[in-house]
Amino acid sequence: MARIAIVTDSNSGITQAEGKKLGVYVLPMPFDIDGQPYFEDINLTQEQFYEKLTGDADVSTSQPSPDAVMSLWDDLLKNKGYDEIVHIPMSSGLSSSCATAMMLAQDYDGKVQVVDNQRISVTMKLSVLDAMKMTEDGFSAAEIKRILEEQKFNSSIYIMVDTLKYLKKGGRITPAAAALGTLLRLKPVLQIQGEKLDAFAKARTVKQAKRIMLDAIHKDIETRMGGEVNMDNLHIAAAYTPGEGVEQWLEEIRREFPDKEIVGDPLSLSISCHIGPGALAITVTKKTEY
Repeated sequence: MARIAIVTDSNSGITQAEGKKLGVYVLPMPFDIDGQPYFEDINLTQEQFYEKLTGDADVSTSQPSPDAVMSLWDDLLKNKGYDEIVHIPMSSGLSSSCATAMMLAQDYDGKVQVVDNQRISVTMKLSVLDAMKMTEDGFSAAEIKRILEEQKFNSSIYIMVDTLKYLKKGGRITPAAAALGTLLRLKPVLQIQGEKLDAFAKARTVKQAKRIMLDAIHKDIETRMGGEVNMDNLHIAAAYTPGEGVEQWLEEIRREFPDKEIVGDPLSLSISCHIGPGALAITVTKKTEY
């Protein structure tokens, strides 16, 4: 049976320490902060990131360099004895890192399979864990790629944004729309379902935004994920950026889905860069079938 390495990036929420424990190789995502390069979980902690972000530093995201990607692949194939690699980057709709990896993989004679299943954060982490399980069950790298991509739309993320400041700063809404939204105290709800981070709804209160997200998850379960009879095959999780109300949000989701074990994970920094602190999110993902 071929030895297969699983590679992802830090947008999966898997830390360097967790990666070592799991046997997963994690590429740190680079950030440019006030003109200086930083690498997530290498010389940039979550706390440092938010300190700089809320301090109005100029923060922008980047992608792992081709050299960093190929150096890791080469080390795994030539020095660590792996026969194949499954590389799971963040969604191609949110970063060009997936397209870059696919281009680089063309020089590896099929030994590197880049998965474009359009996941990020909590849902991306689940894909990595599924890939690990499939390697243990004897699937080839190409088979793992095919299975994950065939089921890429079996996932949703809904995010309530606490402030419009960072959407405005990143150019995702106009200054006029941000000013009006701030005046009206709007709490936008965003959606990641497939490729992009999109507007989903506008709420006037946090309570209303939470209800919108919970109702959206119920609708996705009924219309796209087999209905409530399929609840045993669904992952439901909370996600967030640092701020007040995280524990309360976890409890509300647990009350809404009392038969599910609900955990909470921080949203990836590449998303946080655009939405800022105080965001609350919920995800649903159908378990990968194979």
